[in-house]
Amino acid sequence: MVLRLRPLTAALLGLSLTSLATQLQAETVLDTQLVTAKGYAAEALETPQAVEILRAPGATGAVAGELLRGKPGLAVQSDGAWGQNPVLRGLKKESVVVMVDGVRMNSAQPQGAIASFLDLGLLERAEVVKGPGSVLYGSGAMGGVVNLITPDVGFSAEEKLGGRIGARFSSVDKGVAGAALLTRSSENSALVLGVAGRDVDDYRSPDGREDRTGYQSDTLLAKYKHKLNEDLTLRVNLQRHQDEDVWYPGSARTGAGIPAPLGTATIHSPEQRRELYELGVDARLGEGTLSAEVYRQEVFRQIRAFSSTRQRDYVRNDVTFVTDGAKAKYLFPLGDNHLLTVGADTWRMRGDPERYIDNNPPAFNNNMRNDPFNKGEIESAGVFVQDEFAIGETRIVAGARFDRVKGDAARKGMTQTTGLDKTDNNLSWSIGAIQPLNDNLSAYANLGRAYRAPDMRERFEDSARGDGYYHVGNPQLDAEVSTSLELGFKQGGAGLQYQIAAFYTRIDDYIAGRITGTNHPQNGLPFKLTENLDKVSIYGIEGSASMPVGAFVADAGFTWLRGKNHQDDEPLFQMPAPELTLGIGQPAERGFWWRAQLRAVAEQDRIATKFSNGAENATAGFVTADAEFGWRFGKVGAFESAGLAVQLTNLADKRYHEHQTEGVSGNELAAPGRGIALSLNGSF
Repeated sequence: MVLRLRPLTAALLGLSLTSLATQLQAETVLDTQLVTAKGYAAEALETPQAVEILRAPGATGAVAGELLRGKPGLAVQSDGAWGQNPVLRGLKKESVVVMVDGVRMNSAQPQGAIASFLDLGLLERAEVVKGPGSVLYGSGAMGGVVNLITPDVGFSAEEKLGGRIGARFSSVDKGVAGAALLTRSSENSALVLGVAGRDVDDYRSPDGREDRTGYQSDTLLAKYKHKLNEDLTLRVNLQRHQDEDVWYPGSARTGAGIPAPLGTATIHSPEQRRELYELGVDARLGEGTLSAEVYRQEVFRQIRAFSSTRQRDYVRNDVTFVTDGAKAKYLFPLGDNHLLTVGADTWRMRGDPERYIDNNPPAFNNNMRNDPFNKGEIESAGVFVQDEFAIGETRIVAGARFDRVKGDAARKGMTQTTGLDKTDNNLSWSIGAIQPLNDNLSAYANLGRAYRAPDMRERFEDSARGDGYYHVGNPQLDAEVSTSLELGFKQGGAGLQYQIAAFYTRIDDYIAGRITGTNHPQNGLPFKLTENLDKVSIYGIEGSASMPVGAFVADAGFTWLRGKNHQDDEPLFQMPAPELTLGIGQPAERGFWWRAQLRAVAEQDRIATKFSNGAENATAGFVTADAEFGWRFGKVGAFESAGLAVQLTNLADKRYHEHQTEGVSGNELAAPGRGIALSLNGSF
């Protein structure tokens, strides 16, 4: 049975505790706690790494990737309105670990974004840790970690019932979104139930309506905790997200091996979903605390290639990536200001895509089996230790981890069945120090080593993709290994707050798909070979600041980075352009509030000519202006608080696209134009 909920229905089903904070963009919080950086609750100002804590609006038509846009060191790679992948310090989705409630989301699909498999209406916050994170999170955490955290509720001496509701209506995509959350707590139990939905039409850009940018989504959430005694608590976390009618306009291709009678080929997903089943336990053992979880996460996708002339799909691919995992960590003090963490985790991801293609001109109706690989599997097992201690006023966080990652498949492409297994042994480590300079200002340094094992498609895929290339995998790829250095300052307090960081990352055996300039002898598609590059480097500086100015608050953020492919002696492929944001507003806990922002992104003319074989083109710079205002009410009827907000986006109706936008060079999908949105919410 498949449960489908329309957004307006979802908006009316429950009530919520969300505050109507910054709606135009996620609110960035510096002086607060996060759990992702150290694996336990710690102050952001006491963490020797650059972090972002992003609060999402209670109901929004946006996907999770939108939270990162315009934030220091962060960017988004998109191939449509739905597919928005996080980019951290120039490193894309393969080199960033994306998690929901601490559980990594594994998939191996080229189109779309795993970060979009969660509705923002059910998001409490997103924690972003920039830089190496392999000590705690293993393979892939070279650019950093994005942890999407859903609401939780603690135990209470008396029974309590609460909740929140939010709804949003937007003009640019004729969208409606709703989210509702219900919480119940008592002395020994705590329950969270959530539902959210979105229904968005094709959005309008300055060029007009952009075809096939609409979609529908539904999300369900259920979390329960039961305290058996003062030392033992059991947890259950169930999640289900489903999308329908998702298209990837950036994949549209004509020619380049696509038979002329098929016209333009575009990738789309009629249906896709993510399901999470997690059981956990928290136990006090001696002086320490043990946390352990077992889980299964399934990501199912229907991938289709649509022919504009035939008006039907000529490629049909169904695949489920199933990840079974277990993890545990034990935290115990060794004395004052000394906390040791030891842990282990293991997971196994399986994928067995089933693809059929019509490739018999002129009829194109033979429905031939054409799997990119068969029975692919990746297994990972790791153990780690992390130590936090103080030497005088200096806090040190040091850790190390050993991982073994094994990949294998029954068949690569349609023919190769031998030489497919490979095992990598990887050692990760990091050491960070943070030194207070006064009551509010600290300086920090962080040095670390991280790694990324090749994913399933990089190892085993031999097939055509919607990007117009014939991809050739390499099962004997070496794991990428990065060494990173970061130096920075953080200042909190009631006045000026800021964080600034400079970083340098060297990646050896960087994995990438090289456009060779040669074509497949049968289908004519140009080859893209997956290979290890000798060395790449990425370096830059980023920062953000906010300061009260009378009754107002001014804020700013910036990113500047460079990437170099040393093997080809040219810029690294698809690096984000430098950018600057400036904002000013008048916050209010009650009553009227407002905020306005300018975002300026520089031209990106540092492109990878050799590596891309001319497929990467320069992107023009742009400036966008946005504003928002609203009213925060106190108690209204049954609501303890309520709010209303109006958002005005792209006020000048500027035509632009981000440099990371996928599409034929020179014909990338334009970003949404001028729009207005109305948001309502309440809590009790």
